[in-house]
Amino acid sequence: MKKADKKLADELAVLAAISDEEIDTSEIPENTDWSSAVVGRFYRPVKEIVTIRLDADVLDWLKQGGKGYQTRINRILRSAMEHQRKRAA
Repeated sequence: MKKADKKLADELAVLAAISDEEIDTSEIPENTDWSSAVVGRFYRPVKEIVTIRLDADVLDWLKQGGKGYQTRINRILRSAMEHQRKRAA
């Protein structure tokens, strides 16, 4: 382990050992305005590797958008899933 990595690991271990009650938050203003918050901004669902067979014309259409066609497939499927869940609720 590099010297810098060891130092950082030691500092993080010290911070992790501090209880919530020991942390002084008196100078941190409370955030009461969440109007610009983005729900799920840092949420990254677990990805699973799968094999899928698509019609050639569908795959060609998806690839026309350039790099990221697998992400587009996922986005389309997620949208369909959410739409169906809303209708079922």
